[in-house]
Amino acid sequence: MANRLIVSMSPHVHSNDTVERNMYGVVLALVPALLWSFYAYGVGALVVTLTSVCACIFFEWAITKFILKQESSTITDGSAILTGILLAFNLPSNLPVWIIVIGALVAIGIGKLTFGGLGCNPFNPALVGRVFLLISFPVQMTSWPIQGQHGLYLDAETAATPLALMKAAVKGDASSLSQLPSSWEMFIGADFGCVGEVSALALLLGLGYMLWKKIITWHIPVSILATVFVFTGIMHLVDPIVYASPVAHIFTGGIMLGAIFMATDYVTSPMSHKGMIVYGVAIGFLTVVIRLFGAYPEGMSFAILLMNAFTPLINTYCKPKRFGEVVKK
Repeated sequence: MANRLIVSMSPHVHSNDTVERNMYGVVLALVPALLWSFYAYGVGALVVTLTSVCACIFFEWAITKFILKQESSTITDGSAILTGILLAFNLPSNLPVWIIVIGALVAIGIGKLTFGGLGCNPFNPALVGRVFLLISFPVQMTSWPIQGQHGLYLDAETAATPLALMKAAVKGDASSLSQLPSSWEMFIGADFGCVGEVSALALLLGLGYMLWKKIITWHIPVSILATVFVFTGIMHLVDPIVYASPVAHIFTGGIMLGAIFMATDYVTSPMSHKGMIVYGVAIGFLTVVIRLFGAYPEGMSFAILLMNAFTPLINTYCKPKRFGEVVKK
């Protein structure tokens, strides 16, 4: 009997990937940084994280049920939990609860559900919430508690972050860079910053897990980190008194968190590997420009959101070669 060609509906290639599997996989990858935040900031990190996660889940349920009138709930797919954790990771550990709730409402209500929900949002929801709070409450969003004050929350003693010291050096305070923690302290997380961004080691453990499970690829994180290293390295060679070393830039602020967990968001990042590299290089370059020459000491969130807007354009011009396509010479 001759072989027959069987035609069926797509998809023709199946895998075990699901939205839930990938979302909870990223949540699991965040556990090392989450545990370090509890160790470093104690009850403050716990309050911020629980408030953010619970608020994101509540607003996801309430908006889909009472405003969008959807019959099925999306709170079990893990996306609201992930948004809540990532939002918390971008906040100080002494932020008042009511401000966290506002950030969660903006992240879910405006950053995600306004555009149609998961898969339709052009911007990373957690970063939308974080940038809204940074612009609306700049004082509260830039007060950083000192690590080890486990019994304190709102009244924790604050101090300047390494990024603030680096910005002060750029503005003319030559002694600021000498006050930076050592590279090892910044690597393990013994400095100041947002809840989930201080330990580069913990974030790298999460990266290793996601690469192992093939949740993400290396293209975006590596291109961002390499770009930051190259451009900050050039500036450091030009004037090491004013510009911090590339290692200090990579290990401080939100570069590690942004490169590994924020910029790699499936919905808001390019689809092709070439596009991912273009996207990552642009994010790294914009971050360096904002850090060194902008008004804010940190530029990662703004750089990612700006490149989120360019993702459709990158997808248009960085398409993979079609199978069977004839290339004209």
